Amino acid sequence: MILTACIFGVCQQKKVIHMSFFEAHDPVFSTFVLGNAPVKQLATGFDWVEGPVWFGDAECLYFSDIPNNRIMRVTQSGALSTYRAPSNFANGNTRDLQGRLISCEHGTRRVTRTEYDGQITVLADSFDGKPLNSPNDVVVKSDGSIWFSDPHYGIMTNYEGFKAKQELPCNVYRIDPETGEISAVVTDMACPNGLAFSPDESILYVADTGKMFDENAEQHIRRYEVHGDTVSKGAHFHTIDTGASDGFRLDTHGNIWSSAGDGVHCIDPSGKLLGKILVPELVSNVCFGGRGKHQLFITATTSVYVISLNRAGV
Repeated sequence: MILTACIFGVCQQKKVIHMSFFEAHDPVFSTFVLGNAPVKQLATGFDWVEGPVWFGDAECLYFSDIPNNRIMRVTQSGALSTYRAPSNFANGNTRDLQGRLISCEHGTRRVTRTEYDGQITVLADSFDGKPLNSPNDVVVKSDGSIWFSDPHYGIMTNYEGFKAKQELPCNVYRIDPETGEISAVVTDMACPNGLAFSPDESILYVADTGKMFDENAEQHIRRYEVHGDTVSKGAHFHTIDTGASDGFRLDTHGNIWSSAGDGVHCIDPSGKLLGKILVPELVSNVCFGGRGKHQLFITATTSVYVISLNRAGV
């Protein structure tokens, strides 16, 4: 189907409607975005931002400025402050079921939890008696289990951590909420990166960015059926057409909002690209937040952006 429309003075090209901040590759995407809601820059001046997580009770976003070894905090009005420095080169962040901050630290090669009093609890730093590589991104399932990816990016150079020998393959791990036992759940990827569950948690999506360093590796999002504390063999789900999928989150209808080289791509549960939010920097990750979980916060190279959507995050 050829879409024929000219919106906000910028005309469409074949099968793509170009709007001021968006590209609609399917008509439904035009109902997800708001024509008068701009992509706003909340904060800038960083080196490589990652790991956005919304704290609704504090009405602010936490995110990592990895090379500068700090976790930052920004409000809706753009008020910026440092939450933790040094952060042990923290990358991905999320919250557990009790609202505590869970962080992936490159510098210490571990996953930690920040307690209510500010104390740090180590949740994982090794597997089979060997140190983890550099935990990257993390999600928490409704049963309290913590799932995190462990590629080698943080130990390849001294830019985002400390250069070190890799002793484990790049896997996705699960931390049991009762015993703290760590198990390898995804072992068929070159470099697992971003990960997220479908709304009903029956599917785990994981991005593989291994092609950045190995031309023979895949660079796509894979899909795994979840069976309790394990997953089935993965299958190809979607390949980003510009750059690579680094981090992503899902809305309540199961659409994936993924980082890409030209912005944020919206992909439906069948793997079809619905549209794009155009961002002037390379996007690393996203999260939903705001009073109705209708705002998408975007970390992109040196800046943090936000846009209001007609969608709500899981």
